[in-house]
Amino acid sequence: MNDTPGWAPPGSAPSDGQETGIPRPSEPVDSSGPAGNWSSTQPPAGQWSPPSSPGPGAPPPAPGWGGRPQGPGWGRPHAARPGVIPLRPLGVGEILDGAVSTMRAHWRTVLGLTLAVSVIAQTAIILVQRYLLPEPPSIDANATGSEALRQTADSFQASMLDLGPSLLITMVATLFTTAVLTVVISRSVLGRPVTLSDAWTEARPRLLPLLGLTLLLAVMAVAIMAVGLLPGFLLGDTAGLGLAFLGLLAACVVLAWLMVRFSLASPALMLERQSITASMRRSAKLVRGAWWRTFGILVLTWLLTLLVAVVIGIPFGFIAMVVDGGGMSAFLTDGANSFGWSFLIVSGIGDVVVATITYPLSAGVTALLYVDQRIRREALDLELARAAGLPGYDNRS
Repeated sequence: MNDTPGWAPPGSAPSDGQETGIPRPSEPVDSSGPAGNWSSTQPPAGQWSPPSSPGPGAPPPAPGWGGRPQGPGWGRPHAARPGVIPLRPLGVGEILDGAVSTMRAHWRTVLGLTLAVSVIAQTAIILVQRYLLPEPPSIDANATGSEALRQTADSFQASMLDLGPSLLITMVATLFTTAVLTVVISRSVLGRPVTLSDAWTEARPRLLPLLGLTLLLAVMAVAIMAVGLLPGFLLGDTAGLGLAFLGLLAACVVLAWLMVRFSLASPALMLERQSITASMRRSAKLVRGAWWRTFGILVLTWLLTLLVAVVIGIPFGFIAMVVDGGGMSAFLTDGANSFGWSFLIVSGIGDVVVATITYPLSAGVTALLYVDQRIRREALDLELARAAGLPGYDNRS
């Protein structure tokens, strides 16, 4: 077991047919197996018994729950907690609390990274909004039929072009923060200190594979949306508009299913030193049988980040409009590229504050969700306890 932040390999057996010489995680136990989503070392339900007090000179009771030492209480397993989470299957609240606890425990590292990346990214976005955004197309409110459809398509295309540079910058910023914060979280699970320099040194070799994974998922999303929308736009009449709407709905369903299926690919790539395709297969294997739970946790995290963005963004937006004078009226008449510098700077500060909070929250939830799924399927908690150097786990098979 390599107890560095990469946990490579955290398991004990090859999986996914990787090439020889690359650390490989243990094969997860599928829900169809004898142990369901748990390690094959787990006893069947109903075999827990209350601990009894051994007599003088008697050996201590054997650990229960698949080798996990039991604590006081009637059969309730005691979970070791060397870091921000207990080493056992996690609840939704514990995953969220673990992400927040990581931010508190390593606030210098987390704040230094996210603040620096957010300032650089937001400065680039402001410059793009000020100088590179094209003029918005004119819209005739009285247009009907094919002309209205054409204007709608032109407006949608212009909106995508406006959002493209900002999305690209945000994607790169998320890439850096996700890579480094995943390392920070892996250390915090083991209860170990970490500096920004240490985390960057650990994450840097994985940046290019992570970039490739991010681009592959982005291209996949664009292709799915194009397949859903293109037939309706090619048809080009009222029926085409309805077909485009149905295609959009179908594309969103397929895209949501795939994004949840591959949502754990990023931590698998970082922490198991997986290749791009192997990390996607790994994520699909871990999510199998837990798609709805994973979807619910990701949606809850998205809603929390949206709430943070709204709570912080509305006051900054109001201040920006007051400072800029006619910012909102200019936006309604001339578009986003008509904003003054004061509006862009004040709103950009609000975006920096939002990103500084939401980046580590999202990265933390994703990494801890990956850890939770591995604990449930592969008894990773035993490997983590050994890596953390907890007593009673050193020579346990």
